[in-house]
Amino acid sequence: MSMRIITEKAHTVIGLVVGALLALSPMLFSFTDNQAASTIAMLIGVFIILNELITTSPFSPVKLVPMNIHVLLDVVTGVFLLVSPWLFNFVNENEPSQWVPHVAVGLLVVGYALLTRPNDGSLARSIIK
Repeated sequence: MSMRIITEKAHTVIGLVVGALLALSPMLFSFTDNQAASTIAMLIGVFIILNELITTSPFSPVKLVPMNIHVLLDVVTGVFLLVSPWLFNFVNENEPSQWVPHVAVGLLVVGYALLTRPNDGSLARSIIK
């Protein structure tokens, strides 16, 4: 029984929503004054949106990146986002709103990527088993 329960269409919708929320998170969680945290959130949010728009998913308007490769890129993106507070030194115990969104969304991106069922190849299936 496969744990890949998210369809390509659902993955695209989730990715677009997550990307938009991440890009807006500096304003939503009031950390626009932290340049590293806000820049990373906005850039990765826009990257996630653009990346969703160029996959072979039925909901993507431009079919450039095979969905199985996209899923792997999502895992890498999520891990980068997850560790970015430590990589760019904006972990602050007194200001969790500046770094917790990065960790939470990073985990979310990895999670929905690993639960996605790409229909266009076996590369992601063989690597992420």
